[in-house]
Amino acid sequence: MKRILPLILAIATASISAADWARFHGPNNDNISPDTGLLKTWPDAGPSRIWEASGIGEGYSTVAIVGDRIYTAGSIDNNCIITALDTDGKIVWQEKNGNAWKGSYPGTRSTPTIDDGLLYHLNGNGNLICLKADSGDEVWSVDLIETYGGRNIMWGFSESLLISGDKVFCAPGAEDASMMAFNKKTGEVIWKSEGTGDHPGYSSPVLIDYQGLQQIVMPMSESIIGVRASDGELLWRYPHKVYTNQNITTPLFKDGFVIISACGRQGTSSLKLTVAGDKCSIEENWINKTLDDKHGGLIMVDDRIYGYAESQRNGEPWMCIDFKTGETIFQCAPIDSSYKYRNGSLAYADGMFYLYTDDGNMALVEPSDAGFKLAGNLSIENPGKRQTWAHPVIYGGKLYIRYGDKLGVYDVANK
Repeated sequence: MKRILPLILAIATASISAADWARFHGPNNDNISPDTGLLKTWPDAGPSRIWEASGIGEGYSTVAIVGDRIYTAGSIDNNCIITALDTDGKIVWQEKNGNAWKGSYPGTRSTPTIDDGLLYHLNGNGNLICLKADSGDEVWSVDLIETYGGRNIMWGFSESLLISGDKVFCAPGAEDASMMAFNKKTGEVIWKSEGTGDHPGYSSPVLIDYQGLQQIVMPMSESIIGVRASDGELLWRYPHKVYTNQNITTPLFKDGFVIISACGRQGTSSLKLTVAGDKCSIEENWINKTLDDKHGGLIMVDDRIYGYAESQRNGEPWMCIDFKTGETIFQCAPIDSSYKYRNGSLAYADGMFYLYTDDGNMALVEPSDAGFKLAGNLSIENPGKRQTWAHPVIYGGKLYIRYGDKLGVYDVANK
């Protein structure tokens, strides 16, 4: 499957700088871009498209960007395929990571993670692979189900992998190991956390460094857990039962509080961490039942939390709530979403939000405590037959949007 372009691949992917967008939701796990000098309004037809890449497979994976390479994943025929593109949208290499997910909503879920010249990806069937980021050559791989008793879930393994230090973390949801840490260079097991009875969730883990304690926070099938990053010790478990176990939203963290959300009127919750040495406990701070994000993600800016409320999809689903109190600041509907399971994802850059719906429409909006003010629209001409659920990315003055088996790149720099 691999296809390598000559000569231009002689330059290997180097260590990642802080400016790289090396994993799902970027370096700070918040989908907030560091870009400045971007357009504050769009022309009637939307921003101009720079290029469109095809042949990358179907799926809901978004992009990771390191140096002059763009990485994503998709299902092609019966295979899960990882693709590396150059900055002109040309395919540099493609490599298989096991079989494609063929269950409900077929296609890839997780986004590749790049670290120190290596690429890590988990497919929907539980195969974790490490490749050389410059060439796609395999370094190591492991089947979480076959080797470690991992348990798959209704819509397939979906987490985008987290790496810190020498460890790559994942949640197999095994009876004897809710989470595991592998040596990122060799694939050897460093630790297993105790089983909590949970299967995996659909979310991605986050690393929290608070009051001298590093911990991994991970939504599981029926709970949110925190484990010590150094040795996998289970620190706390917060019960979080959601309709059909859809714990999908990546947690946020600020000032000692973890923010979680889920659909089915589960709502958005604030959990307070209390650290004592190498231990930690958690207690509920507040719950906003209206903002029940499904899988579009939450973004926090200046003590405001923004997202799409599934239960409000027929009215004003785009919401803002207060980080400290959980009170609703506004609800609005600057853009519609037409798919039967309506959903919207969002990204933030340079004072503006980019709202992306599940039928290939996007809006540029300016936030205020009164609501989102519309500043531009973009409609994808041929978004494909499936839902456009991949989260958008703004990086280097460009807007990256996945739809169907394509990746569209748009110029949003203010020139």
